[in-house]
Amino acid sequence: MDINEILSKVDHTLLAPTSTKEQIFKLCDEGIKYKVASVCIPPCYVKSAKKYVGDKLKICTVIGFPNGYNNTEVKLFETKNALDCGADEIDMVINICDLKNKNFDSIEKEIYELKKLCGSKILKVIIETCLLTEEEKIKMCKIITNSGADFIKTSTGFSFSGANLEDIKLFAENIGENVKIKAAGGIKSLNDAEDFINCGASRLGTSRIVNIVSKIQG
Repeated sequence: MDINEILSKVDHTLLAPTSTKEQIFKLCDEGIKYKVASVCIPPCYVKSAKKYVGDKLKICTVIGFPNGYNNTEVKLFETKNALDCGADEIDMVINICDLKNKNFDSIEKEIYELKKLCGSKILKVIIETCLLTEEEKIKMCKIITNSGADFIKTSTGFSFSGANLEDIKLFAENIGENVKIKAAGGIKSLNDAEDFINCGASRLGTSRIVNIVSKIQG
């Protein structure tokens, strides 16, 4: 697979709590240079990053991150603030407590409300696959399809493990035709990236791919 095609599907990511403004701007510079899909950054940097890149690069940020158990009202406030600051894409974490308690209607309503707020801007829904049973993963495929969200996403990268190919295959078999897949966490090589894409992922949340390509291309 062509390297540029892989890069076009990458959300070049830096979400470390120790990240600095200089590191975020460097991430943005790399994102522009290698023509990635977006950079995924902490909410506190969205406004300055958007001002820095203008229309040259999509800015993605995270909501309810990383545990997801904020109330819906808090997530809505976070989302509105992020959009007002210039975010182009939103990656939200579901309330896993609700999922474990089988409060399915509450989860679907929350996602629906955030998508309504996002409008035409992309909403990705992180379900944290490493904490879920197969039955729960399938249920989330159905909920996300019904909610109108744009993507189902595997992981935050802050739990026990990240994406695996089996989960991507499971998603592909159970999501609706209007829902896309984002794999995040544990994508360590170009071969990994290609494998995830071939299994059905159209976005990859990773910092490693750009670093690898930069060493190849300079």
